[in-house]
Amino acid sequence: MTAAVLDAALIVAFVLIGRRNHEEALSLGGIAQTAWPFLAGAAAGWLAMRAWRNPFSPWPNGTVIWAATLVGGMLLRAASGQGVQLAFVIVAALTLAALLLGWRLVALIVTRRIRRSQRVETDAA
Repeated sequence: MTAAVLDAALIVAFVLIGRRNHEEALSLGGIAQTAWPFLAGAAAGWLAMRAWRNPFSPWPNGTVIWAATLVGGMLLRAASGQGVQLAFVIVAALTLAALLLGWRLVALIVTRRIRRSQRVETDAA
């Protein structure tokens, strides 16, 4: 559950940064309007991958969650009359990849180092 909450928080952070950069209101309604398509896409990715079984995996879980967030978010934005310009799609793709895959890659590296050091300690004992 922690990973899903982190994904949602990072998606909301993406929305907040975007709204601020475009000088849009940071009202609860405005944030919700911008965030819901991406949050729904992420939820679809989580369900499709049953990501709760291995939520920290960058591949395939994190990658599918990222793709579902991006594609689902853009499709839902278009269906709800929100803008889907090419420049926004590119920025969203790169930013969401950095956020949703980035933390998973850091977690993977840290976990591997911890396991490696535990093995060294066990072998030394």
